[in-house]
Amino acid sequence: MTRSKPVPETVELHVPFRVVKRGGRKEMQLPEGAAQQRRTDNTLVKALARAFRWKKIIDSGRFSTIAELAAEEGIAPSYLTRVLRLTLIAPVIVEAILDSRQVPAVTLGRLMEGFPEEWDLQRQIF
Repeated sequence: MTRSKPVPETVELHVPFRVVKRGGRKEMQLPEGAAQQRRTDNTLVKALARAFRWKKIIDSGRFSTIAELAAEEGIAPSYLTRVLRLTLIAPVIVEAILDSRQVPAVTLGRLMEGFPEEWDLQRQIF
């Protein structure tokens, strides 16, 4: 048995993708239509957990001001208020984040820039 073509020593494989920054880290982005398993954005989930924990502490009346809570936590009051705003995100978006189903535009950096308080507008944007 003879072969008409010799077997190549190397095989080239072309996989179309691009590297994008997401949440402060690099991530591989596949072309549209390609199946891609989403990973949990741990930074965003951690920030949401902190925000809801701080809201519960404030609602309990343990601290009378955000500055007192920030001092207790050892963080800047401005950071605490920015993270605390995450409690205003629509519940359906929070669930999507916790289930790793959020759209790529929903990152901690993007949410810290600000977003509308109305849940309908949030759903349109995110």
